[in-house]
Amino acid sequence: MRHSSPTRRSGFGAGFAAAVRRARLAFRLLVAAVLVTLARVTTVVLLASHGWWFVQEKVLLGLPMLGLAGTIAVSVAGRQLRATGSASPAATPTGSVVWLLTTGYAGLVGLLVSFLAGYPLTWSTALLAGSVVGAGALLTARVVATRGADIAGAADGSPATADDDARAEPTPAPPAYRGPAVSRRRFVSLAGGAVVVGMGGAGVGLVFRPGESVVAGGGPPDPSRSRSAVSVADLRGAAEPAPGGARRRYDLRARTATVRLPSGQEVEAWTYDGQVPGPSITATEGDLIEVTLHNVDIPDGVTLHWHGYDVPCGEDGAPGVTQHVVAPGETFRYRFRADQVGTYWYHTHQASHRGVRKGLYGALVVTPREAWPVAGAAPAAQLDLTLPVHTFDGTVVLADRDGRAEHAVPAGTPVRLRLINTDSDPHRVALAGTPFRVAAVDGRDLHQPGEVSRVGLHLAAGGRYDLVFVMPDAPMALVLDDDPNGGVRLRPDGTGGGDDPAGTDISGWPELDLLRYGTPAVIPFDADRADRHFTIVLDRGVAMVDGRPAYAQTVNGRGHPSVPDQLVAEGDVVRFTVVNRSLETHPWHLHGHSVLVLSRDGKPSSGSPLWVDTFDVRPGQVWEVAFKATNPGIWMNHCHNLPHAHQGMMLRLRYDGVTTPFGDSHGKRSGHRH
Repeated sequence: MRHSSPTRRSGFGAGFAAAVRRARLAFRLLVAAVLVTLARVTTVVLLASHGWWFVQEKVLLGLPMLGLAGTIAVSVAGRQLRATGSASPAATPTGSVVWLLTTGYAGLVGLLVSFLAGYPLTWSTALLAGSVVGAGALLTARVVATRGADIAGAADGSPATADDDARAEPTPAPPAYRGPAVSRRRFVSLAGGAVVVGMGGAGVGLVFRPGESVVAGGGPPDPSRSRSAVSVADLRGAAEPAPGGARRRYDLRARTATVRLPSGQEVEAWTYDGQVPGPSITATEGDLIEVTLHNVDIPDGVTLHWHGYDVPCGEDGAPGVTQHVVAPGETFRYRFRADQVGTYWYHTHQASHRGVRKGLYGALVVTPREAWPVAGAAPAAQLDLTLPVHTFDGTVVLADRDGRAEHAVPAGTPVRLRLINTDSDPHRVALAGTPFRVAAVDGRDLHQPGEVSRVGLHLAAGGRYDLVFVMPDAPMALVLDDDPNGGVRLRPDGTGGGDDPAGTDISGWPELDLLRYGTPAVIPFDADRADRHFTIVLDRGVAMVDGRPAYAQTVNGRGHPSVPDQLVAEGDVVRFTVVNRSLETHPWHLHGHSVLVLSRDGKPSSGSPLWVDTFDVRPGQVWEVAFKATNPGIWMNHCHNLPHAHQGMMLRLRYDGVTTPFGDSHGKRSGHRH
């Protein structure tokens, strides 16, 4: 993580104080700079306890550069400043000014490296940083020498000349050769300038050196030589439902529309079928889902991505990777078998930072073929609400309502609330007035979830919770983001009477830690013996995004599409270490797979096995997750804060031997626009 640089301010302060001949003040500031530097070293040591990723550029570049300049400043300037503290103003040594300001340059450049380059530190960054500090030192020396010559000339009444710098120091007698003499100072300046130019040129050259296009995570780098390639265009869904299943057909028309919310507010939206959210797609386990998408007039184009549903790769809806974008007037048909029970959602993956925000989303719910497991309750007697959360220009909409929704529910009725966060930011959720269980996270059931009450839930962008409880004999409320005027209120008698639980102050309720919730169970692989291990470091920095330089949201120092593909082979156990160096939360989402959470900040998960497809990596956190590679394809792997993905925080996970006809070669492809 990043922090400010008081050392830089103290170094500059001492240098400027010396430059204006205030030696005593300069000496005090130098002492302060030394103390602040020691404090900075302590801070770096503390950060290092969280992982090497947080301190790499500080340990390898920032502190050594600052330490070298600071040591010389203390040894040269400290003694001189102390000795001249009571001398006349003209007696302050110019060398003190140069080294004090150079220390300030080193502190400033170290700070800029953390903010503009981040992790990982590269040779190009190190060379450019060194050249900038060196150039600053040389220019400062030149200015100070010129200024010193002017002052000396004014003191003896003679004008300064261009040769004053040569006369500033005694020179040895000239040799027999009477050619032009070069003073020691000028020689140092020329040699130093050559070194600075050389370092800078080498650094710039390395910036444009092509980077690797694929990383293997410790596995074989090219295991596909003995197998034939398969295209994602051939990885399509089943043609028939499972035995006993039905065929569920849907037609969705993506079009612009003016949508009037229940409050009367009108939203200029992009919609599926003219409504927000789009029509709910529902099926029973084993059914075949067929969805025909028509783009009526969405100018950016549109697709359907089935968020969290492990469809065959050809049905994933990632333009430029698994299909061409569906342009206005065009059609695309998706088909897959409903093998996963649970709560999911769909949305466009074309310019999704804009399309989803404007309304191109809807719910996907698959129920089990057997009855919903509540002892003695008939399905008709149960309440099952699907509640996608979305924000339109600051107005929060829950399902299709802004403001509070109300339902009359007889006491004793089993209730399931399916919460879906379709925004790019997290939401805080709480149930007031009843105990409940978190039955499922991201569509996957938890193992023996216990009953909890008076706790808050952190719902990541793109994530889902299934909350279950039995309706009490008093009103209860789902409270969203601590807002008593929104959410859902359930009342047992239909009269609206009784206390309003939505008014309960829930701001102080603790957050339920899902890594400690439920009970452990057997998992299907040994994550400690992973075949491949990838580290994903999330940060901000200057990088190329879609061929243009930008202050990007980066993955390992790069922006999409320059981030190397992650190569896996079918059957591999794959482990991710996801590190957030930035000051923002990043909801991480891998297409086509759910991942098992192993640990957070080094603390192992101790509750139910937690399978998720989206998990919030908050600032400074380190998550370890794993999965088994059983769904061949080329899969997007990105931050589900969709503007962050658009700004570069996106890469691909590619199965060995799988190709795509929908995009160009790595580093040149332009088809996928998140």
